[in-house]
Amino acid sequence: MDASNSPPPRKRGRPAQAASDSLKPLLIAVSARLFREKGFDNTTVRDIAAAAGVQAGSWFYHFKSKQDILQAVIEEGMQQALARIEEVVALGLPPRDAFRRLVHTHLETLLSPGQDFVYVMLYEWRALSPEGQLRIVAAKDRYEALWDAVLRELQASGEWPAPGKLDRLWLFGALNWSAQWYRRDAGVSIDELAESAIQFLLR
Repeated sequence: MDASNSPPPRKRGRPAQAASDSLKPLLIAVSARLFREKGFDNTTVRDIAAAAGVQAGSWFYHFKSKQDILQAVIEEGMQQALARIEEVVALGLPPRDAFRRLVHTHLETLLSPGQDFVYVMLYEWRALSPEGQLRIVAAKDRYEALWDAVLRELQASGEWPAPGKLDRLWLFGALNWSAQWYRRDAGVSIDELAESAIQFLLR
């Protein structure tokens, strides 16, 4: 083979831009899965690199620390959840229909296959720095404000039983706890679970 036609040797160091751009979302998705399966403290950077199929040092081009990866995972989860809830609210549905869609969307975001981000937020967000926690709280407040608007409409229509100041806390406590006991192979779909939750909450 003519050496003049050979491709130039690959340089060491920072990966090519295209590879670098595709690596970041992969690292976030893989980290979300590992943090959910093993917990943040029990997941190492080497675990993340191995699961992503890259060298252990590759993630340094995108994140300075494992905590930075956790921040990215949780922020990704909140952005996805917010976008889905905003789509529901934008439909302008009657209160009961809007509430039904919100419950379905929330449970799908929490429990569907590959949806590890919100689970990690619920159980690992305290591992963030104080500054990182403030950023998550701000996003969480925006998310919950959308629910508050629908709950107020339900209360005004008389469809929300015995309205009280702690309603949203009880609501999210019940829905989020399903992440601890729901199993997809137990014969109950997420849609069935959502309908059962709605019937219980609005009975």
